Amino acid sequence: MSRILIVDDESSIRSSLAGILADEGYETREAKDGDEALGEVQAGGVPDLVLLDIAMPGRDGIEVLEALKGTWPDLPVVMMSGHGTIETAVRATQLGAFDFIEKPLSIEKILLAIRHALDQSRLEEENRRLRSESLRAHEILGESPPIVKLKEQIRVAAPTNGWVLITGENGTGKEMVAKQIHVQSKRADKPFVEVNCAAIPEELIESELFGHEKGAFTGALAQKRGRFELADEGTIFLDEIADMSLRTQAKILRILQEHKFERVGGTETIEVDVRVIAATNKSLEKEIQEGTFREDLYYRLNVIPFHVPPLRERRQDIPVLVNAFDAEFCADAGTKPKEVAPRAMSLLQAYAWPGNVRELRNLLERLVLMTPGPRIKPEHLPDEIRSGERREEVEGLTLEEARKSFERDFLNARLSENDWNISRTAESIGIARESLSRKLRQFKIKVPRD
Repeated sequence: MSRILIVDDESSIRSSLAGILADEGYETREAKDGDEALGEVQAGGVPDLVLLDIAMPGRDGIEVLEALKGTWPDLPVVMMSGHGTIETAVRATQLGAFDFIEKPLSIEKILLAIRHALDQSRLEEENRRLRSESLRAHEILGESPPIVKLKEQIRVAAPTNGWVLITGENGTGKEMVAKQIHVQSKRADKPFVEVNCAAIPEELIESELFGHEKGAFTGALAQKRGRFELADEGTIFLDEIADMSLRTQAKILRILQEHKFERVGGTETIEVDVRVIAATNKSLEKEIQEGTFREDLYYRLNVIPFHVPPLRERRQDIPVLVNAFDAEFCADAGTKPKEVAPRAMSLLQAYAWPGNVRELRNLLERLVLMTPGPRIKPEHLPDEIRSGERREEVEGLTLEEARKSFERDFLNARLSENDWNISRTAESIGIARESLSRKLRQFKIKVPRD
């Protein structure tokens, strides 16, 4: 049952409206002036809608509206006035009033305005809920320094309209970063359109991006809207952009510069307002030197650069990711989360993860489905993880660099094994606590705090 606060200095109007609204199934409260209305909202709880008279003793309706919207900006307010002017109505609308109804009141108009205001309020609340769920679904997990820095960059850059270039190895989560930028942006309620440039055949990519007209080529049996057109007012994510041909790059550059294009086989110019986020696992500077990527497109895209660190550079996040994937896949399977043995977790942290977060996620899905019993133990892990294989990491390193790398990973593993307790870890590896603390500072190992 929706709750409506009626604010009017005339008791006959308040009681008449309260009776009519009660008959319509609404719960009503009343206030005779602005101060009483604000006190009622604070003491009695925020209503679902306010019917607010303008001409009242003390604070007038416009002042009360401003106070309400200052504290509860999403509260729908319908204004009522027997002395309304165009200026007053415009002012009320500017302050956020949903509607303005003149006295003598038309019951039909009042009820219609209430229904529309409540419907819009419910829709806005649903949008906020879905946006919140979207943020959680695409949350970037971890609190290591590189991830904290990445999250801060997203927070700052997302509300802008600047084009973004995301670099990073395969499997690091570049798509997740792109989605976070979108859902935290002012375009969050508009489309997010993904294009995997590496997965679309060269002969079809222009049609996919820009659309085509009927008969433009063999098999074009009807007009088709392209991805840029579908993303109008929203965001388009061009993944693996380095795999585009130079010809397609030229057309992308034109859209970025002029915000318009033509469908394949068409002559009509279509204008779009699209935020472009591009991603690649390649070095575009190297691609430019080799003549396979346009330098002008690179500088056009690289307005706001992001780099997603590989998993081996954020090892302290591995337990967080493991527990999150464990909970997710166990929930999908309808079972309780499996416990990961400390030694198994240490081995997971010591592994180099050439496939990054994607490899870790795939492994956890396999372990959840294939591990008998409630506990994931070292013997359940693949051979390459159990053996601590680190070939990818030590190739090309000097002996001193390899020693430091091993020592850092060893300390990370032992800390994890001892629940990040420094004293217990120092005792288990046979050194003084002060010596271990110095090494943590030396290797910039951050101990997570509960």
